[in-house]
Order: sequence, then structure tokens, then C-alpha cells
Amino acid sequence: MTSLAAPSERLDAAAWAGASEELVTTLRDLIRIPSINPPTVDAPNAELDAAQLIAGLLAAAGLEPEVVEPELGRGSVHVRLRGDGTGGEPLLLLSHLDVVPAPAARWTHEPFAGDIADGYVYGRGAVDMKAMIAMELAVVRLLAAETRAAGLDPARDAVPGLRRDVLFTCTADEEAGGLAGARWVAENRPGWVRAAGALNECGGVSMTVAGRRFYPIQVAEKGFAAYRIAIRGTWGHGSMPRDDNAAVLAAAVIERLAVPGRVRLTPVMARFLDLVAAELPPEVGPILSGLAGDDPGRAEAALATACDPMVARAVRALLRDTISPDVVHAGVKYNVIPGDAIVEVDCRVLPGSSEPAMRAELVERLGPELAAACEIELMVYGAPVESPAEGELYDLLVATIRDHDPDGIPVPVMAPFATDAKHTDAVGTPTYGFSPLRLEPDERFLERFHGVDERVSIDALRWGLPVLYDVVRRFCG
Repeated sequence: MTSLAAPSERLDAAAWAGASEELVTTLRDLIRIPSINPPTVDAPNAELDAAQLIAGLLAAAGLEPEVVEPELGRGSVHVRLRGDGTGGEPLLLLSHLDVVPAPAARWTHEPFAGDIADGYVYGRGAVDMKAMIAMELAVVRLLAAETRAAGLDPARDAVPGLRRDVLFTCTADEEAGGLAGARWVAENRPGWVRAAGALNECGGVSMTVAGRRFYPIQVAEKGFAAYRIAIRGTWGHGSMPRDDNAAVLAAAVIERLAVPGRVRLTPVMARFLDLVAAELPPEVGPILSGLAGDDPGRAEAALATACDPMVARAVRALLRDTISPDVVHAGVKYNVIPGDAIVEVDCRVLPGSSEPAMRAELVERLGPELAAACEIELMVYGAPVESPAEGELYDLLVATIRDHDPDGIPVPVMAPFATDAKHTDAVGTPTYGFSPLRLEPDERFLERFHGVDERVSIDALRWGLPVLYDVVRRFCG
């Protein structure tokens, strides 16, 4: 495969420059639509607006997109490019168009302005995940243009050289579980997401460790279980403190749940650590073996020695089930002892774990006395997902990264968070995190997700576009 000329080499520099410029323009236009989830009073239809913007670009390319709105203002969009039908099931390009809120106070650029500064596009969604939408759209528009150049109709005729169909599906509501987005699509438009394989967010992005450039390709993701813990204390006067103050009990709940859990090394992470260790300098690689042991102190020392703090946080989360207390409510007045409190926790579970096991872990950590004062309610659950780290599509992702960056080292990895892969998995579509970007070694990419000053490098987008194009052309050709 790698001995053949890359499909992207058929296009000249001017064509790639034009496609890259369109990509950046599309990204900025998408960022300017504040498609916040949950929708805001100021922009209740923003997800639908984003879907219609995308549909307009696809229609201008000669295609016939379809927009659905299962709930008011919650839009998703889909289009199909045709192959000649001899290559098997389609390839799905998957993305989501909603974003999390972005309070502007600590940003240096307006979150929804789409500013360009110092070679970066700034704005909520630049990383998660409107850059991938723009990149996928650019590939689809290139394929449609090539079809038109051959005198064919891209809405009905096969794209020259393609044997498989290409599906582009961009959905609402991923940031809240996808009930009004990918899940609805999987249940009501399964043909939009049923494919031989899918490319999604959160993988194929370079990460530099000890001078070596790795490209983690997401083949698995943790499941999630969110719980609301209602804590019962006794109401009273603040002048007479008591042990069953619900706020004090809530503090104890948080303290006990926030302690890191036991290490459990999954096959995906074992392979990841082995491959990374084999490529690192001799003084660093062996240290990673400490992560697989039962000694938490040794594992923490290994992370501190071998990894940047940003990378260490991600790896730490991928070696155990995690519990993060994130919302606390207690009290009505400074001189009233609260009799009730609420703590909401975000639990992320490894493959092999289950919701009942996670609930049992919560009860065990609380201990009998504190657990007796608590009522634990499951708010939402999504199971872990895994796809094969081998086979035609995965092997192609690895080979294409190596073609475009001979010094790059592709490795399989698990994501600590959830994506719409949970819904494509339900219809039997293996889904891979692959939004290829080659970053500067000091770029704090993982911290950009849901963070302040979210941004993406324009040079990284220019590098990633032909990578994604080559994957699509090779897998479908």
C-alpha cells in the first residue's frame, strides 16, 4: 500500500491551497454559529442553523443533502457520495456540530468570533469538533468537484475511482449523549451510520513525548455513568453545629470519592504502553512498566518521570475507572444548617466494567455509615466501546500517517471520554478516532477540549486534509 503514490499527489499545490483556504473559512463560519448544548435562549436553533449551513455547502457542491430535526432546533445533516458498488459497505465520516458553553470572561478572543491569531483559529468548537467537520466537508467537496470535472453528477453518479460509497453524517446533541442526534439517527435513519467503518473525532493527532512524535489512533473509549447522590442530614440553627450537617456529609462524600481508584490495565492500554515504551529513549521507556503494577505510588512516580502533566492526566484516567465529583448543592442561608445536599458525580468506566459494578464501587468507598445517609440515583449511562486495532481500515490509518510523517509513530489508544461511537457501535459500525493533525511539540491540545482559548493550528489543518483525503480514497478505491 505504501509503495503506491498517495491519491493526494494527483492534486497540485494550487488545488490543495484552495481546499485548505475553504476549510479554514468553513471552520470560522461554523464557530460563529453558537451551537451550544443545551441550546440557549439567544440561539435556540443554532444546531439547526449549523446543519443548514453545512447543507448549503453540500448543495453548492452538486450534492443533495438531507437535514432532520427530531426536536425543535436540533438539526443533523447527511449526504452520500456514491462508489461503483463493487467495494463493499461504505465508509462513514462522522462528526457532531454542537459545542459546550464558553463563558467569555477568561478568553483572550471572543469564543464565537472565529478569530485568527498567530497561525491559529480560535473559538469554541475549534478542537471539539468543528475542525473535523470542516476537514470532512473539504474531502467531500473535493470528491464532488472531481466528479463534476469528469462530466458526471455527484448527486447520482459514482465518484471516479471509488468502489465504496462515502457517507457524511454530522449530528446534534453529542455533548449531552446524542439522544436528539446520533442515537436518533441510528434508530430512525440507520443507513446514515451503518458502514464498514467510521472516522470520528479524537485521534490521529500528534503527541510529542521525549522527542518522539506519536499519533494515538482511538480504537476504544470509556463508558460513562453519571450519578446524583442525595444526602440526608438534619436541619438546624447554625449557632449549634452538628455532625449530621448535610454540607459536612457532602464534603465527606466528595473526599472519599475523589481518591484515585485501583489500576486495571486493559489490553488496548497495555499495547499502547508497550509500543510507546519501545520507541522512547532507554532511560525513559522502562519507567512506563511501573504503570502496570499494583503499587499506586510507583505508578504515580512513573507518570511524573515519563510524562508531561497534561499527558499524565490522560494516561492516569485510562488506567482505572474514575469518579469525579463535579456538582454540589447545599444550604439556603448562612445561619441554617442544611438538612439536604446533592453531589453529582461523573464516573468513567473501562471496558470490562459495568454500571452495577460502578454503583457498588461508590457504596464501598462511602462506607456503611455514610452510605446509609445517601440515596444514589443513576442519571445516564453509556457502555464502553471497542473497535479492532487491526484489519483493513485500522491498518490503512497507520500506513497513511506513516506516509505523511515518516518519523511519526501511530499507536492504538483508548479515549477517557465518550463520543457518538456508542451509537454507531449499536448498528455494527466499527468507529475510529481519526482527525489527523500534526501539532507543534508544545501545543497543549488536550487542554483545549472544553477549555479556555480553544484553538487549532492552521498548519495542522493543512497537513491533516490530504491525510484524510488519502484514507478515504484508498479505503473506498
